Amino acid sequence: MSEQTLQADKERLLADVRSVLNSTEELLAAAGDEGGEKTQELKAKVAANLKLAKARLVEAEHAAVEKARAAARATDQYVHENPWKSIGVAAAGAFLLGLLVSRR
Repeated sequence: MSEQTLQADKERLLADVRSVLNSTEELLAAAGDEGGEKTQELKAKVAANLKLAKARLVEAEHAAVEKARAAARATDQYVHENPWKSIGVAAAGAFLLGLLVSRR
């Protein structure tokens, strides 16, 4: 799997988790203050877990952004240190891609 595919999968997963968290918040808000003591305790636990999940999601997003920035910096540094190798790799990749596309 390529790095781009992994990044796209991570972003999709984060979007899905964000959607679930938002839906859960909406359900808690819609439930209102109905129910007995046990229901209120359960709502409080769900709200606490929801808050924790949101905090972890934010941390995961920050970590993903930081890793992407680090990868971009490392790539930039490598290209500046090895311009001819980078041009060769890019040319070879373009050639292979051209071969694959022309076969279809």
